Amino acid sequence: MGDIGDYIRQQREQAKISLRQLADQAGVSNPYLSQVERGLRKPSAEILQQIAKGLRISAEALYVQAGILEDHPGDSGVRSALLTDPQLTERQKQVLIEIYESFRKESQKPPTAEVVAVIRDRPAPGGDGPARGEDPPARGEDPPAPGRRAPRGDGDEWADATDAV
Repeated sequence: MGDIGDYIRQQREQAKISLRQLADQAGVSNPYLSQVERGLRKPSAEILQQIAKGLRISAEALYVQAGILEDHPGDSGVRSALLTDPQLTERQKQVLIEIYESFRKESQKPPTAEVVAVIRDRPAPGGDGPARGEDPPARGEDPPAPGRRAPRGDGDEWADATDAV
């Protein structure tokens, strides 16, 4: 039970707020808040919300610390580590969590149509794709087979595929 109290004390000291000021802002008595910080009392979610307002931190951070709210599953503890770091300001924590969440969401999105097209058009490993350094044939155009006729490219005449172009 002392973990939440230690965390509240760290946050209060970091914010340079006295016990009396925080108790006033949270609407609790000085002795009660002192007991919470020493781990003798377990505050309710409502009291934690008021303390969070007084500390100007998210109530979620206190809920996670108190065990009322579980950290998001599958996040490997990153969120709780950020929320409990006493050297980060509340704003820094929020920004880092937003960035982390955006990366997680981005990695869960299905590939875009552009990515699918690139993957679809890529020759299979060991396949018949062009050799390194060669340009692939233009879209919708197959290279002429040996002995077949193909346009020269100058708009004039046709040449055998074996002729020099």
